[in-house]
Amino acid sequence: MRNFVITVNGKSYEVGVEEVGATSAPVVSTVKAAPVAAAPVAAPVAPVAAPAAAPKAVAPANGEKVLSPFPGLIKNLLVAEGTSVKKDQPILVLEAMKMDNDITAPCDGVVSFQVVKGANVESDAVLAVIG
Repeated sequence: MRNFVITVNGKSYEVGVEEVGATSAPVVSTVKAAPVAAAPVAAPVAPVAAPAAAPKAVAPANGEKVLSPFPGLIKNLLVAEGTSVKKDQPILVLEAMKMDNDITAPCDGVVSFQVVKGANVESDAVLAVIG
């Protein structure tokens, strides 16, 4: 049996885990609250600018929103900001599960991107607005 201390929502718990077999998953055998001293808090580290964060751009009030059909990574913007596009024209590449997916314009208009290359997006995130 191996003992671990885990912290959930600021409360520490001592957990005993026993390996049952070589192919079996560990089984939790005991769980009890443990009076564990809080870990020292490290000084805040300056955040590193990550290209994976989607910007919080404000979508224009008019225009049709282009939503992400699934979570993924913005791999490439295929047209420049402010470019006139036609319905069904690919405007960006969304990578999901190691596959590139073209995201197309739902209508004719001028594209206004709400994401940047390298951003991770969730399902239904606004990728662009065509107005």
